[in-house]
Amino acid sequence: MRYWLFKSEPSTWSWDQQKAKGDAGEEWDGIRNYQARNNMREMKLGDRGFFYHSQEGLEVVGIVEVCALSHPDSTTDDERWDCVDVKAVRDVPNPVALSAVKANPKLAKMALVTHMRLSVQPVLEDEWMEVCRMGGLDGATLKPL
Repeated sequence: MRYWLFKSEPSTWSWDQQKAKGDAGEEWDGIRNYQARNNMREMKLGDRGFFYHSQEGLEVVGIVEVCALSHPDSTTDDERWDCVDVKAVRDVPNPVALSAVKANPKLAKMALVTHMRLSVQPVLEDEWMEVCRMGGLDGATLKPL
């Protein structure tokens, strides 16, 4: 399993909207950056990701799971753009703020710190475990600590 971070502006697509989609999930559409698209093309079913509120909040608020592999983005006729579908798995009990991520030396090389503009980014396993710990979760089981 690999780990990812998905950024969304809450005014466009919020964690509550994602949760409302249930097990069917929703396309992670509208991505128009080649690196982010390529990241989605690498995803496998069952990969996990952080749901990050950008612009407002600036925090990891939830955990999602890839529930459909890369496919054409339904929001465009341009065949260059793909997306995956993700479903909500659980809330992060204590949302993890960007400022806390930046202040943690264990996360100094995390893409959220070094490539802040990238909307879909990889997360290393040790980064996953640390952010989960900060948010009050066991990263391996996603159960509260």
